Amino acid sequence: MAVMIGTGPHKGSHTAVAVTSAEEPLGKVRVRACPDQAEQLVAWAAAWPERTWAVEGAPGLGRLLARQLVAAGERVLDVQPKLAARVRLLQTENTGKSDPNDALSVAVAALRSTAQRPVLADDHATVLKVWAKRHRDLSRARNQVACRLHAVLCDLVPGGVADEITAGHAARIRGRITPAGPAAEARRDLAAEFPADIRHLDAQRREVKKKLATAVKASGTSLTEIFGVGPVIAATVIGEVGGISRFTSRDRFAAYNGTAPIEVSSGPRKGYRLSRRGNRRLNHAAHMTAVTQVRYPHSPGRAITTRSWPRAKPPGKPCALSNARSATPSTST
Repeated sequence: MAVMIGTGPHKGSHTAVAVTSAEEPLGKVRVRACPDQAEQLVAWAAAWPERTWAVEGAPGLGRLLARQLVAAGERVLDVQPKLAARVRLLQTENTGKSDPNDALSVAVAALRSTAQRPVLADDHATVLKVWAKRHRDLSRARNQVACRLHAVLCDLVPGGVADEITAGHAARIRGRITPAGPAAEARRDLAAEFPADIRHLDAQRREVKKKLATAVKASGTSLTEIFGVGPVIAATVIGEVGGISRFTSRDRFAAYNGTAPIEVSSGPRKGYRLSRRGNRRLNHAAHMTAVTQVRYPHSPGRAITTRSWPRAKPPGKPCALSNARSATPSTST
């Protein structure tokens, strides 16, 4: 008998409910989040050899549990939280969540889904995703420090610093500042602390980029052969996409990464814009690649990118009404 086991993962505990193909409950269990959580669940489900696990949010909160079940030799499916919420809405006319009902809705959603998403074991793409996220977090932290430094310098230098600031540039600016009082001296001392943070973050980013370059080279990808794609963008794309074979066509992949245009027509006017529902990291990676190609005239992709730019239109002729108004002298009363 085929059994679907829906699992609702949480930080402190996990609830699992087993149902048949006819959605008849067979049993439920709740285990604490602990090192042997997967072993406990597998031991409880030993009575159903033909079993499949459905984990809600396997790429998110349920990532660790789903990977542990896969490592134990179990078949695991990923169920999006919105699908489970739809099942709860149809069954109880509300989207309120409780642990048993949540796990049951996950199992039903996995049974009735037409496009099941199996959870696979971690591969080299996961390594690239980990280091790409680390580089992204360090870049955000550096931008925050640079913004704080800009804010302090605005109170010391009239007009602030217009260009992108570096640690050496900030040190030179600070050396030319003569504080006019205790408050200005405190701000100058505060500005002296930020360059050290910038240098530390820059050193960390360089180390991460080295690891990314090594990992991308080990993957054997040909993405880096594209002009404008370096180790960071290549790692981001491979880490987010995983296996490209899971997309049935190029149109599906374009819809996933947010580059497929959608129609926004109004009346007789036809218009299109990019979809905002795609993967934003992939969309940003494609945007940065296009920006790099446009920046360099010798780029092979510059002609393709600029081909869709709007062409300058000649100024139109003034309408008859505007001509009549301009030819008629104004009178005052």
